[in-house]
Amino acid sequence: MNYKTAPAEKSTVKVTIAYSKEEWEDAINKAYARTKGKYSVPGFRKGKVPKPVLENFYGKGLFFDDAFNILFSETYPDIIEKEKANFTAVGDPSLSVDEISEDKGVTLTATVPVKPDVEIGAYKGLKIKSFVYNVTDEDVDKEANKILLSKAENVDVTDRPCKSGDTVKIDFSGSVDGVKFPGGTAEDYDLELGSGAFIPGFEEQVVGMSIGEEKDITVKFPEDYQADNLKGKDAVFAIKLKGIKEKKYPELTDEFVKANAGSESVEEYKKKCRERLERQAATRSLNETENSIVKAICATAKAEIPDAMIEQEIDKMVQDFSYRLMYQGIKLEEYLKYMGTSMEQFRAQFKGSATERVMSTLVIDKIVRTENIKAEAEEVEAKIEEQAKSVGKTAEDYKKSMDPRQREYIESDIVVTKLFDFLKANNELYTE
Repeated sequence: MNYKTAPAEKSTVKVTIAYSKEEWEDAINKAYARTKGKYSVPGFRKGKVPKPVLENFYGKGLFFDDAFNILFSETYPDIIEKEKANFTAVGDPSLSVDEISEDKGVTLTATVPVKPDVEIGAYKGLKIKSFVYNVTDEDVDKEANKILLSKAENVDVTDRPCKSGDTVKIDFSGSVDGVKFPGGTAEDYDLELGSGAFIPGFEEQVVGMSIGEEKDITVKFPEDYQADNLKGKDAVFAIKLKGIKEKKYPELTDEFVKANAGSESVEEYKKKCRERLERQAATRSLNETENSIVKAICATAKAEIPDAMIEQEIDKMVQDFSYRLMYQGIKLEEYLKYMGTSMEQFRAQFKGSATERVMSTLVIDKIVRTENIKAEAEEVEAKIEEQAKSVGKTAEDYKKSMDPRQREYIESDIVVTKLFDFLKANNELYTE
């Protein structure tokens, strides 16, 4: 076997592999040995038919596909390993057969999507927007009061009309052009006004009704509504309001936080809330500033990104979305059916974001290599010791229980931190 490589369009490399007559014959024999049990010929027991008989009965090319796969699977990984200094494969290759000859053997061409090189116009001396988020007293009060929600009680209201924030019990019946539609009728339905659970305009028109009151309201279904027969249609709902409940919240007192928040006083509890919010604000500021830096640099960058890299990133994004649905007890297939969309259409909406993510990764990798940013051994050891201390272990004991991938993650984290320290020092950051 011998091969040659040549760059091709859109970040691909063509690997042309020539196999000798002997290698091709050997692959044919292996294919016969592996698959002969699938074929039957009158007069022979299944699995015992000689190769020439099978080829004569089914055709000379009977074992070609399997032989191609055998040859390729045995040699392609070694070729990619040998060529890793020249290119990095980022997806499955597409195969074509250039020649089949009993005298010369077989020649295959694999078109391999590879990691593209990136041209970066500039990554130093840029003026880049940074983000700073501060925590106000109002933010702290709002955060502190969240704990009251879990202890709120719904109490009946009889002496006033309903208002936003109330939960009302209603009967409703909807019709379009005088005809009722499926799903448009219910009795004793509990609706929190202001929740946005119903189509725009519905809840707003219920606000102000009193117990026992009946009225018709008119709404318009959105143009993108999931039911095709209702998109953009005007609908009339006959409403009867049967009950009103409002939330009554406990008071935030020292006694309440002692019993429910593990703090000795409201002051101590609010201090904890502020510290938590400040950590979140610092993380948000850091993430958005770093995203701003990468976005500014990517605006100057060019790369021919192979489709395989974008599809792989879309795979990750779809998987993440699927996991989030699972936490809500929903399967992705059910969600797509509810939204009236196909998997192909669903994936297409991620293409832009996936392309941006891939470009960001390529740009970061290029700068790291250009500036020779590395995680030094002593930096990795210091990080391991820090993590070990956080769980009450010695560094040596901690290393024994470490997953090999954890060290790679630590090294990557150090490199990324050093990279952004470098970029912040070499660009002008400003806030509005």
